[in-house]
Amino acid sequence: MIEVHLYGKLRRYAAESEVTKPSLIYLQLSEGMAVKDALDKMGIPREEVANVFINGRYRHQALDVPLKDGDRLGLFPSNMAMLYV
Repeated sequence: MIEVHLYGKLRRYAAESEVTKPSLIYLQLSEGMAVKDALDKMGIPREEVANVFINGRYRHQALDVPLKDGDRLGLFPSNMAMLYV
C-alpha cells in the first residue's frame, strides 16, 4: 500500500478535495508498479503531473521509478511546477 498526496488541481482526483483537508489516496501496490502505473490506476493523466516526490524527495523523470510498500508519493500539477537544479 502507498499513500498518495495530491496538490493543486490534482486534488480533484481524491475523494476528499476540500482545501482545508489533505487530499489522499491509498493505493494497493501490484508487483513492479512504477509511478506511471500508479497514475494510470488513479486515472491521472501523466501530462497533468509536473513534479513527483517519493518519500519527501524530489525525483526527476520519476515515471519509471518503481514503488515499494509504504512509499509516500507527492504529486504536483503542471501549473505548480517547481525548478530544481
